[in-house]
Amino acid sequence: MRKAVKKYKMVHVYNCHPFASQHIVPTEQEPGPVCCGGDALFVVSAGGCKIEAYQMQEEGCPLICRFATMGTVHSILHSQIGDYLVTIEEKNKATYLRAYTNWRYQAVEKTRVGVRLLGHLLRGSASLRGIPKEQMEIIEIPLFEPPLCVSCCPLTGDLLVGCAKSLVLFTLRRQTLNDRLSVLDFERLLILHIPGWTPSQVALCAGYVAMQADLEVLVFQLQRPQPGKEQQQKEEEERDQQLQLHALVPKDMISRTDRLSVSDSEMKKEVTGHLEPEDFYMFPKNQEMLGEQAKDCGVCVTLEWTGVESEAGFDTGVTYILYRRFAPDFFQGNSVEDTCLHSLQLYPVFTSNQEATGEAKSPDPACVFCFFSLPNTGYMYSITGSAELVSSYQYPEKAQQAVLSSHFLHVITKNALQCFSVRCSAVAARAQDPYIDTTVKACPPYTMEVCALRIQLFIGLKALCHDRNHIVLLTAADVESKEDMERAARKSLESKDHKTLTGILLAVGIEPSSNPALESLLSRSFLSRKTSITKPKEPSESGHGWNLYVVNTVSSLTLYREMVEYSKKYEVSDPFSLSCIHLLSEAHLLLRASLLDPLVEPAERAEVQQAFRENCAQLGDCYSRFDKRDSHQALPYYKMSGLSVTEVIQRNMCPADSPPEYGKGFLFFLRHSLDEEDMEELSQEAANTVLDIFSVAEPGQLPHVVSSPFMLNSDPAFTLAHLDRLEAAGAPSVTLTLAKASLALRMGDMQLYQQQMERHAEMLQVYGFIEEPKLLLLGRGKAVVPTPLARHLHLTQQGLLVAAAVALHENNRVKLEEADLFFQELCKEAHEAASNPQLLVDFWEALLVASSQEAVIQELLFRLTSVYIDHISRQQQPSARPLKTADDLMNSCVHYGQLYPWVGILTPAHLRCTQGYQEDLQKLQSLLCGPTLDVSSILPLLEQLPDSDNAGLSVHVLCATRLGHTESSIERLLDRCPQAIISFAQDELKNDKMALWWQKLFPELCERTRTAGDDNSILLTALKETLVVVAMELNPLEFLELLPDDGTAQFFLPHLLECSQRNLMT
Repeated sequence: MRKAVKKYKMVHVYNCHPFASQHIVPTEQEPGPVCCGGDALFVVSAGGCKIEAYQMQEEGCPLICRFATMGTVHSILHSQIGDYLVTIEEKNKATYLRAYTNWRYQAVEKTRVGVRLLGHLLRGSASLRGIPKEQMEIIEIPLFEPPLCVSCCPLTGDLLVGCAKSLVLFTLRRQTLNDRLSVLDFERLLILHIPGWTPSQVALCAGYVAMQADLEVLVFQLQRPQPGKEQQQKEEEERDQQLQLHALVPKDMISRTDRLSVSDSEMKKEVTGHLEPEDFYMFPKNQEMLGEQAKDCGVCVTLEWTGVESEAGFDTGVTYILYRRFAPDFFQGNSVEDTCLHSLQLYPVFTSNQEATGEAKSPDPACVFCFFSLPNTGYMYSITGSAELVSSYQYPEKAQQAVLSSHFLHVITKNALQCFSVRCSAVAARAQDPYIDTTVKACPPYTMEVCALRIQLFIGLKALCHDRNHIVLLTAADVESKEDMERAARKSLESKDHKTLTGILLAVGIEPSSNPALESLLSRSFLSRKTSITKPKEPSESGHGWNLYVVNTVSSLTLYREMVEYSKKYEVSDPFSLSCIHLLSEAHLLLRASLLDPLVEPAERAEVQQAFRENCAQLGDCYSRFDKRDSHQALPYYKMSGLSVTEVIQRNMCPADSPPEYGKGFLFFLRHSLDEEDMEELSQEAANTVLDIFSVAEPGQLPHVVSSPFMLNSDPAFTLAHLDRLEAAGAPSVTLTLAKASLALRMGDMQLYQQQMERHAEMLQVYGFIEEPKLLLLGRGKAVVPTPLARHLHLTQQGLLVAAAVALHENNRVKLEEADLFFQELCKEAHEAASNPQLLVDFWEALLVASSQEAVIQELLFRLTSVYIDHISRQQQPSARPLKTADDLMNSCVHYGQLYPWVGILTPAHLRCTQGYQEDLQKLQSLLCGPTLDVSSILPLLEQLPDSDNAGLSVHVLCATRLGHTESSIERLLDRCPQAIISFAQDELKNDKMALWWQKLFPELCERTRTAGDDNSILLTALKETLVVVAMELNPLEFLELLPDDGTAQFFLPHLLECSQRNLMT
């Protein structure tokens, strides 16, 4: 059933039963204003001079107490925090604001009542003496302006009062006298000056303030301003001062030129000089401003701190959240008087890990919602974080009042109580759980179309209030309301005037219909001129009938079960019906609202959680049948249901007498479940069923399904038959071949295995492993396990295994740490080194050749250097033969450089052939000769490598030279291996280090030759080679100055002559 409203979207209307029962409140006199809270109903009676309190939790709503007021009550409100009443009263044509505290003591007859002013008991006043300890107190709250409206904060009990030009904030103070009695008081904390704005309703919650005029709503927050915005605030204040002259005209209707060139007095004079005020009415346009834009609404809010402890609030500012302005909509059958906002409300929603306590330091709610309504449309915004329109409600008829709760929106029209669904729990769930809207968890979107769950008829509804599972309705069946009588009188007068003017025009021979101007004049409303209308007679008392009802709502579980039964009707008529999903989604949000409620009892919460899991399973069933865009929602809903994969399969199996057909959502669930790590292992029957399902629905997925670790219990022969049929159907692939080879290993058929492995080259097989990594390894993170195929390749084709692992890493299918665990686990049975088996080192070397990621390269260089140094220092041979030699790496990898000749002198090739660890030494030397290794990063590793032999010496000299310590390297080589010094100098002493030939090397050789004695042939040879280089680089005078004083002329003279001849030639 759908209900349509002209110009608006259609709204779902379901005939559910959210109302359980109703009771008539036994009031003796006609009720005035009513309110409820704390399981109590408060009724103003006796013409507004008495308040009666009734217990709503008990059958028949018995009277708790009644007490007289000090004036005629026009408005009454109850605060859950502090359990006090606040009223706006009138006496002797003056309006007062009063608070009634400890009112429950009036249940005892002849209890005294105390009257005092606000602030009388603050900060331990001595005036506590003489006050009875147990009595109701009436607190007079003085104001500079008459109060128009009032609101209580549901979290702190603070009081916000709306006046003609300002809002006044009173903070609730509690003073405990003993275990039984606590005294409440108020302190005026803040005045919010709002020029040009007269609120009709206000609301206060968690620092958010909302105020409402006839067609405008403004929401702002009192909080500390963000740093660095002082200049911006000054600019805003200047702009607001300019706008104060036009406070009654919307900002966007004032041009910049008007503000700069036309004064207010000139505009007023010009307007009054040409037009009568009643000849026209200017309507503002519809406008919505959210967040930062709301600052430009033209409404200036100025704070004046008045509390004794207000110094701490001086740096608190106003943050604009939301501004909404409406224009009257005459196309909906409403008059200007009828088109105004009502039912302003700020509603907080807590999550299950929060508590809505009455203390001032209570935690902030997870979400705060702002609701307000026009006669035909209601609006709910989420204002926590950033303001956003959550839902809009199109009423079938004119609404008089609405109340928002966490579960429903209740609306009353003249003759009906309507119950709409809300999206509070959808917004709060996303604020509470970051995993919502992922493959792990789901929740219906808050943008989902709202619906009406019930439209219950009542006659003459006048007022509505709500407290948890109680709805209070005031009805009064008028014979004819005062407004209707006045409207009829206006229409009668207009019709009379219209007939009179028409008759006059016809008498003088003018036909009004022939003249458009006259016709327009006659059709014009005559209400703009001042016309005396006879005051209609007040309806008699005997024509009224009134009742006060307390309607109890059903529990969430009861309504949930009804909605489930309702949804089955849609499912029977059309299994793919969107209405079925919509209704189950509404039930889901209803249960979520109960789970988010911190006041739900543990026993009831357990039942709701069980129903929630059932609902998730039902939603999973609906989405699993779909082939549309939202079919993927089956996965998270089935996960939240707690059902096993086997149970989900059973729920989606086709009847035996129908052809097999599976929905896209169900197949999506199966694919992702088989890819996850925490799925249960399927039995043989369930695994074979999965194979049958994919053979029918998605046969191309069979190689991937077979590779899942949860399909190990499937019958290998049955599985192989499915793969053979797939291959026969013309869909051969490398992955399919590898899957069949893996099955052959499970069956022990080595001949079939060999046939399948020989069908493709190793490079193509690598691509197959990239497409399906589970053929090699299972698990993720710290639980990586090699497959039987990987273990067999470890014994037979290690090169293929390493190449496949490198390809998986480079294609982001495996992380480096996971590959490490894979090879370590693989090599455990081979009794290799537990930390770094040779196959793992082979993988690092191969990955270093292939990788282009700088971070990975540096990590691999450090790991390989560490392994090489460890093997050299312990003179340990590799546990297995390396896949690549040092020469292979130097020829294929840019990070391995060619060895310098002097390194070969230190560690000759014939020694490397006799010592196994020398292969690692050569790889380390090659890395140090390459361009990539950061030597400073491996300095701590060098501490475990001594330089007592030439192997260690070569590494230390290479590192020192790379770090720029060339002079110390020269000294080390002269001390330990002088035969390598010339080769070292030829490689290292170049360009900017050329001067070290005569500044460092030549003096060192001269000194060491002089002290060497007879055994100095190596040094003499090195000295001669050095003199050749020096003679080529220096002029004769520089060369002569370089020669030692005690040198032999016969030794140095040939080099000096060569230097002179070269100098002459140049």
